[in-house]
Amino acid sequence: MWEYTDKVKDHFLNPRNVGVIEDADGVGEVGSIACGDALTFYFKLDDSGKIKDAKFQTFGCASAIASSSALTEMVIGKTLEEAARITNDDIARYLGGLPKEKMHCSVMGREALEKAISCHRGQPAKIIEGEIVCECFGVTDRDIERVVRENELKTIEDVTDYIKAGGGCGKCHDRIQEIIDQVLGGKPLEPIRPKVLTNLQKIKLIEDSIEREINPTLKKDAGHLELVDVDGSRVIVRMKGTCATCARSHITLKHYVESKLRELVTPDLVVEEVQ
Repeated sequence: MWEYTDKVKDHFLNPRNVGVIEDADGVGEVGSIACGDALTFYFKLDDSGKIKDAKFQTFGCASAIASSSALTEMVIGKTLEEAARITNDDIARYLGGLPKEKMHCSVMGREALEKAISCHRGQPAKIIEGEIVCECFGVTDRDIERVVRENELKTIEDVTDYIKAGGGCGKCHDRIQEIIDQVLGGKPLEPIRPKVLTNLQKIKLIEDSIEREINPTLKKDAGHLELVDVDGSRVIVRMKGTCATCARSHITLKHYVESKLRELVTPDLVVEEVQ
């Protein structure tokens, strides 16, 4: 049984700032319900450029809820530049510490904050860099390198605690250990050359991403997305089911569908809706 601090228990039992900001200036969504944890983070700026409101919706364990709640309190009153400097260790320290097996919850909060700030600045979703090492949780070698370097991790178990990699079938353990050894030895990973997709590859990847990643999430609320056409970087879709009449469909389209396709396919995609 994990030992939780009183502050973690308080933020779990009495989470602050739960909900949605309909006219949010920034929205960041990370994780996957299929993997056990998911977080959507929202913020609203005041006239001086400081965060005046922050809210969250989390599907996950006590540590995920507490980390998300703490993050909202930490960012309110800060500029985006100040908020961007918050690390996962800062979130854990704010809560008086987290069990090492639950550090991935603070990492998820940091990533959601980064995505929300990128959303506000109009920056494209971060390209998935590197090669998938942990197929169970979709973690790349670059993700592992970053968390090992930032948190001075030394074992496979440490990596699993922070980003779940290696916590499934175990086939990736040897590769995770190689990355740890490289980082501890001061050797950077080899640079990754971006892959150029043909039009047919792009269309197929978009179709697969919609069916495997996007529609399963939308269907939980009786919604559905239909691919109509792909014209260069334009992805033309039709919202169906409850998504077709939802007042927040434009937020879903830009901050979830477009962000997810940019992440999974290519960062220059623009999603447009037709009736």
